[in-house]
Amino acid sequence: MDDHHDILAGKAAASSAQGGPGERAKQQEAERKARAAKKLRENLARRKQQARARRAGEADEAIGLPAAKTDESC
Repeated sequence: MDDHHDILAGKAAASSAQGGPGERAKQQEAERKARAAKKLRENLARRKQQARARRAGEADEAIGLPAAKTDESC
């Protein structure tokens, strides 16, 4: 029985030394939150730029989908 207990204790020590599954999940969550925060900052900067452009009377620089085109096949 002692050998079995020693093996389990050794595995537990190895898991805690490597971070273990809980540590990895925490790290992934922190990375996800950092990516989300970066996206929010980029979005805010883009919206501020658009607001400044509107006040200055300049056209918005569209990066997304182009406006709908009229039917040119007629």
